[in-house]
Amino acid sequence: MKINLTHIKKAKKYLDKNECIAIPTETVYGLAGNAYSDKACKKIFKLKKRPKYNPLIVHYYNYENLMNDCTLNKNFFKLYKKFCPGPITFILNLKKRSKISKIVTNQKMSIAVRFPKHSTTRNLLKRIEFPLAAPSANISSRLSPVCSKDIREDFGKKIKFILEGGRSSIGIESTIIDIRKEPKILRLGSIDVKTIQKLFNKKIIFNNIPKKISAPGQSKIHYSPGIPIRLKAKKAKNEEAFLFIKKKKKTESNYYFLSKKGNLNEAAKNLYSTLRKIKKNKYKSIAVAKIPNKGIGKTINDRLMRASKF
Repeated sequence: MKINLTHIKKAKKYLDKNECIAIPTETVYGLAGNAYSDKACKKIFKLKKRPKYNPLIVHYYNYENLMNDCTLNKNFFKLYKKFCPGPITFILNLKKRSKISKIVTNQKMSIAVRFPKHSTTRNLLKRIEFPLAAPSANISSRLSPVCSKDIREDFGKKIKFILEGGRSSIGIESTIIDIRKEPKILRLGSIDVKTIQKLFNKKIIFNNIPKKISAPGQSKIHYSPGIPIRLKAKKAKNEEAFLFIKKKKKTESNYYFLSKKGNLNEAAKNLYSTLRKIKKNKYKSIAVAKIPNKGIGKTINDRLMRASKF
């Protein structure tokens, strides 16, 4: 997608005034504000109706920009070199002199950071003098947006500017990994856990529902379309949509498919938009057929499991 410099400059003006805007990333769209500004960060929480205990992810252009705020280690550089810019978020220790708003971290001395790959947002990050606190641009616990239309439907005119970046290419949130000590995955994303384990040449702990929330995306109830979801269903009930990973030869009006041929990456990309479509079509609930629990299929199952807690 061609970069619109006029729109990027407009986005910068809003951010410089401590306003919140929506920005595109390869994962999902984010609701962004100056991560050094209490005023901007308060607006993010208020717009999203996000609990204060749930920290925000902060987006940087590169690791050089991060060095003022965080303590970096060899595990960080190993992952950064392999996956950045890209769909991975790091939990790191904050430096005492960091200017990151305490609202971002809920007064903690740790922070979630990432380096988005989307060219439009990278261009914006290069032009501003602060990192961007940017959780997904949705109402808390609801579906993340994968295009600007989703944001308009959720917020109307409450968000002053949406930086257009086309549809998100991945469609689900980033992998989160805590690397303050031994690497520990806190949220599944599009990067296969096996790839990370291969990089470190050892098994990595996965703790996605901890006793205390230490990173974004760990809430038990999340990613919900606002109607009940039943998992591993074999048939649908009355007034219930039936969601499949792969298109069926025989279809019914209540059948929905995440992929034509069962491609898990395509399924992940279409997950949130399909769930939104089902809700718009006035179904009372969603039955989900069994989805392969491998690769990014594990992430799809994780998102649906949390959504089913509605």
